[in-house]
Amino acid sequence: MSIPTQQRKSAAYQIMLVALLSVNFGIVFFDRNSLNFLMPFVQPDLGVSNTQVGILASALSFTWALAAFGIGLVSDKTGSRKGLLILATLAFSVCSFVSGIAGSFAMMLGARLLMGAAEGGIMPISQTLIVAEIEPRQRGLAMGVTQNFGSNLLGSFAAPVLLVAFATAYGWRRAFFLAAVPGLVAAFLMWRLVREPRGIESLPGSGSRAAAKMSLRQAFGERNVLICALLGVLLVSYLVVCWAFMPLYLTQVRRFDPQTMGWLMGALGISATVGSVAISAWSDRIGRRPLMIAMPLVGVILPLGAMFFSGSVWGLAAIFFVGWGFNGTLPLLMATVPSESVDPRHTATVMGICMGTGEILGGVLSPSIAGFAADAWGLQAPLWMMLGLTVVAGLLACGLRETAPRVLARRKLRGLGVAAD
Repeated sequence: MSIPTQQRKSAAYQIMLVALLSVNFGIVFFDRNSLNFLMPFVQPDLGVSNTQVGILASALSFTWALAAFGIGLVSDKTGSRKGLLILATLAFSVCSFVSGIAGSFAMMLGARLLMGAAEGGIMPISQTLIVAEIEPRQRGLAMGVTQNFGSNLLGSFAAPVLLVAFATAYGWRRAFFLAAVPGLVAAFLMWRLVREPRGIESLPGSGSRAAAKMSLRQAFGERNVLICALLGVLLVSYLVVCWAFMPLYLTQVRRFDPQTMGWLMGALGISATVGSVAISAWSDRIGRRPLMIAMPLVGVILPLGAMFFSGSVWGLAAIFFVGWGFNGTLPLLMATVPSESVDPRHTATVMGICMGTGEILGGVLSPSIAGFAADAWGLQAPLWMMLGLTVVAGLLACGLRETAPRVLARRKLRGLGVAAD
């Protein structure tokens, strides 16, 4: 099921909506990742241990997960998308400023808890707007750009490069203040330009009362939702462990200076920015399932390269670029496949489940475990964790059922004996 074509907005509005939502989520990740990239400055100043580094990452993921669950359900129940999106954007901008004035581990922990609560519901709501406004044949591309293009261009490429340089020149506290400003601008633009969607099936009163509700048991009863939730646990674990500990590994073990570390981490952002378009668009044509099996397995080369590659920095950057390519599948497992597997009334709910499960089990537990392991066995321990996580993810994806509309249409035509493009 989908929104009738005549109820969708113009092509110009659709392009603007995808671009603005993508930039907004990019600002979210700019703020979320800021502490990771600034940790080589923050750690000695606040005197935090590697275990506490992991706890800070876990704290944000915990409240992010709760918000992804809760705000997705509230959004489906009330039909409110735009208002919740603007309020959340304003809130996480304030939390970034609070991070900059933190004088202790406890205050920084509180700021990260509040930031996660503000940011967690943004992507489920954003992707629900995409389902409401974008043509199904371009849904994979639109969802990929919304979730991965801005988040990686700004949060994974621009953030390490700009924040590390700014912190080197002016201090890490002012770098947090810098990160707070773009969210205020994005909130204003969404208030002016984004419209509450009309005709979306998830609005209250559409369809039967029973059909408008979905329990967690019903959601996980759909095989694709269950597998995507498990994949989220594994790959979000990979992400947050890398963000939390790779900067420390590069500066403390490999002895790279902070600026070189920033550019190496920035290579991850370039990779995911390219993947947000290429992987998502490719999945519209050849299917979701093949890419979701193959791409996680590519991720093994990143931790291996970081630990054992002894060539040039450019060579290591290339390894980082290729190894991070699996990131292009995250919109598929967190949004596209779940939304294509259930009734459209439940899109925000199942997307919140898949995103929230990944955050609360992967994002919360894994960095704390990795931090403990790093204190016990050295900073290489989190990298070995990353390797194991991506291998298991590739194997688990074999159980997915294909959902890409174009691929399913071709299969149907072949079954009827009609040639397909």
